[in-house]
Amino acid sequence: MNIPKQKLSIKEKVGYSLGDLSANLVFQTLMMFLLVFYTDIFGIKPAAAATVIFVGGILGACFNPVMGAIADRTNTRWGKFRPWILWTAIPFGIMAWLTFSTPDLGEKGKIAYAFITYFFLVIAYSANNLPYAALSGVMTGDMVERTSLSSYRFVAVMIAQFTSQVLLLPLVFILGDGDEPLGFKKAIGIFAVVAVVFFVITFLTTRERIKPVQEEKTPIRQDLKDLTRNKPWIAIFALTILLFVSLAMRGGMLVYYFKEYLSEAQLTTFLANLGLADSKWVEDVPTFAFSVFNGCGIIAMIIGIAFSKPLAKRFGKRDAFGAGLLASALVLVLFVFYSPDSVTTVVVTQIIFGLVYGTTIPLLWAMIADVADFSEWRNHRRATGIIFSAMIFGLKAGLGIGGALGGYILAIYGYDADLAQQTTKALFGIRMSVSIYPALAFLLAFAALFFYEINKKIEYKMEEDLSLRRS
Repeated sequence: MNIPKQKLSIKEKVGYSLGDLSANLVFQTLMMFLLVFYTDIFGIKPAAAATVIFVGGILGACFNPVMGAIADRTNTRWGKFRPWILWTAIPFGIMAWLTFSTPDLGEKGKIAYAFITYFFLVIAYSANNLPYAALSGVMTGDMVERTSLSSYRFVAVMIAQFTSQVLLLPLVFILGDGDEPLGFKKAIGIFAVVAVVFFVITFLTTRERIKPVQEEKTPIRQDLKDLTRNKPWIAIFALTILLFVSLAMRGGMLVYYFKEYLSEAQLTTFLANLGLADSKWVEDVPTFAFSVFNGCGIIAMIIGIAFSKPLAKRFGKRDAFGAGLLASALVLVLFVFYSPDSVTTVVVTQIIFGLVYGTTIPLLWAMIADVADFSEWRNHRRATGIIFSAMIFGLKAGLGIGGALGGYILAIYGYDADLAQQTTKALFGIRMSVSIYPALAFLLAFAALFFYEINKKIEYKMEEDLSLRRS
């Protein structure tokens, strides 16, 4: 039968994607550099830094269900979710800048400052990004358009990731003229201003089209009851936590892998072979090589994203996502076998990882939007905000747990930022944290997909039935 389509213009897709570019300028920086910023720049001990990231992240994540309920019950002439993107833009930018500032405080004062700023940054992120994520579920009910929107969105994520992971450290060096604390403060200040401007553009260029069929308010208790009966939601919630535990742990530890484990002489040779060893503004070879490594991986991920839509169309989102996740886990295992001299092999393996993991990137949020449709399909009630709030909670919990695990692993294996050469035990902990440990989390996430029952057949059935109801 013919189902009415809700096509999105390229302008609206691009405008929506700028919101994720904004958020990820900060999010990617948190995931990759917050731990090393705390331990090596702000001067906080690894165990204390891990506790700040864990407690601040988990407490901040607990705000998500509240924000989801608030968003679902927001009614303005702009819609339920769009206005929150506008209202939270400036607070988000301010807290990002403060989090990467380094006031001259004592040991306890630094820990307190780190906790307060990180906690309120997570709160601001939730108040902004939860409505932003939920917005994708009400812009269109067309499954193909939703997957396309996710592809635009995550190309923007890759641009933000490239900017943060490849350009941030060189930008810190240039802006700080060798003074890392000052460089971070200035660089994050630029990121914050760009984020605020792009959030405003997202607000101005998007529209909410899907309205709940049932107009009466449902109690929060009923929304939560619906969630506990929604098997796909339970599966995707567990998967989201595990996925971001892996990404945050590995992302935060990779910089240590380059600084402490890989041979600086081989890193210099690698850069020389690329014609980059003589860059005058680069003083720190490991961090510059790390930027090149990230750049290669991100470009590969962007290529992988291009295959996401056709794979999802051919096999369904769930099966395409699962295959990419399993392949990614197997590639991660390889990193534990490489010697300090295997620089080129490390980079090639990261490119392979980027290609296979890139196919999964747009699918996660499209699958979460499908879970919101599944709830409406089964229960005749749409609770987009609270469903996305639970996912954002999982993301924040994963970020907090993964980032904290990195810090605790450093402490357990005896990492000391003041040592010129780390112990064999500390180096082993770093190697495990970029390979075996994140691969195990990926494999557990893959196992969670066995409980996610929205296959390709159910996707089309939901779209057909919901279209009839809404019309």
